[in-house]
Amino acid sequence: MSAAGVVRANGLTKRFGSFEAVHDLTFEVRPGRVTGLLGRNGAGKSTSLRMLLGLVRPTAGTATVFGHPYTELPDAARRVGVCMDGIGPTPGASGRRDLRIWARALGVGDGRVDEVLERVGLTDSADRAAKGYSTGMRQRLALATALLGDPELLILDEPANGLDPDGIRWLRDTLRALAAEGRTVLVSSHLLAEVEQTVDDVVIVQRTLRFAGSLAELTFDGVERLEDRFFTLIDDEDPAPGALAAAGTGPRTERPVHA
Repeated sequence: MSAAGVVRANGLTKRFGSFEAVHDLTFEVRPGRVTGLLGRNGAGKSTSLRMLLGLVRPTAGTATVFGHPYTELPDAARRVGVCMDGIGPTPGASGRRDLRIWARALGVGDGRVDEVLERVGLTDSADRAAKGYSTGMRQRLALATALLGDPELLILDEPANGLDPDGIRWLRDTLRALAAEGRTVLVSSHLLAEVEQTVDDVVIVQRTLRFAGSLAELTFDGVERLEDRFFTLIDDEDPAPGALAAAGTGPRTERPVHA
């Protein structure tokens, strides 16, 4: 792994009693790129993100963000924007009021609230009670909250949930624009067709690592579809020990030969 990795996981393992949710997970997220964290439901994606953020203590292994454990990272709340289940709007608050509460906690001004509301397309609904927002609007509000501190890194857990087709297209364009600004995005998702249009790099997990590398490496420069490669990798119940992908951290699969 390169020293430039913004996020680095090394041998992450998490057991809950006798159940091993994540086993020996190693990967990195490179700066200025959108990385998709992919896996079936129950594959360990959310647990892995929670270990990265210090919300769950690993049974073994380490995770760092900008070279530090998240809990020891200076100015972590502003450098890293997070959108995950369990971080909901303040009860009784409008969208704007909720963002202003977060903004004060981060030490940023109300002007930034207006900026992120516009960026996520909630300006016209900002003064409505957030409890009345649709699921898609709540996802937009959560992303606005993650953007408040003008973060270098965004960690987003299933941000497309509840978005309609227009919203999904908007999210894709927004994530690409954030990367173009030099930010780094780590996003978990189960929408494989959409991920294929959005990400630069892919990390596939099924309790343990199945692939880590660029989308081009995974799909053989577009010769195969992400969905087909995904199922080939996660349905392999016995990946060869020590087999590494071109990026250095996943099972190697030879390029297909076409007549």
